Amino acid sequence: MPAITQDRLPGLCPSPTITDRFRAFDAQHPWIYRALEQLVEERLGAGAKKVGMKALFEALRWRHPHKVRGLNNDYTALYARRLLAEHPQWASVIEIRRRRSP
Repeated sequence: MPAITQDRLPGLCPSPTITDRFRAFDAQHPWIYRALEQLVEERLGAGAKKVGMKALFEALRWRHPHKVRGLNNDYTALYARRLLAEHPQWASVIEIRRRRSP
């Protein structure tokens, strides 16, 4: 009889974190990040002083209603952090808050 370990008991397997789910989603949909970059550039080109990630998500949903399945609002902060990591010059435009969880 095989030994049963705790990691195989129901309810004890750790569920994926938001970061884990984000990384998987981002890997499957790389065009979303590029579209967000383009939207930020468009907004800045139009004279915006602040850019809200939730507004950008809604713009993506409006422009691509059939292509954004799974674009979860939980990912807004993670996309904002990724945009700022790759475009530090946008730090005064995209506001982020301190993370409460890893």
